[in-house]
Amino acid sequence: MSYNEPPNYGTPPPPPTPGFGAGGYGGGGGDHPQGTTILILGILSIVCCGPLGIAAWVMGNKAIKEIDANPGAYNNRGTVNAGRICGMIGTILLIVGVVAYIILFAVAGSVNFSTS
Repeated sequence: MSYNEPPNYGTPPPPPTPGFGAGGYGGGGGDHPQGTTILILGILSIVCCGPLGIAAWVMGNKAIKEIDANPGAYNNRGTVNAGRICGMIGTILLIVGVVAYIILFAVAGSVNFSTS
């Protein structure tokens, strides 16, 4: 035995630990083809264009039904659900904004600006 070698006690080293993707449930299929589109529409509905939230909400509901009908085919349910929820939030913000404008114009129209 030389000084550079570790001592051999007759036991093999432990096997390497598996990575995050090894083993488990079998992986599932690929991404739903509209998952990224739904997420982008949902985010845009919150940031700049509220009507896109309606599209994200409707497309997200349809995609969630497709994913739930065949759970082994798609693995991006979280992305689709996040886009759907962002679409809901964007749609609600759009409705609140429209109602606020209606109230603002109704109040402004009822104010009398005469100074006599």
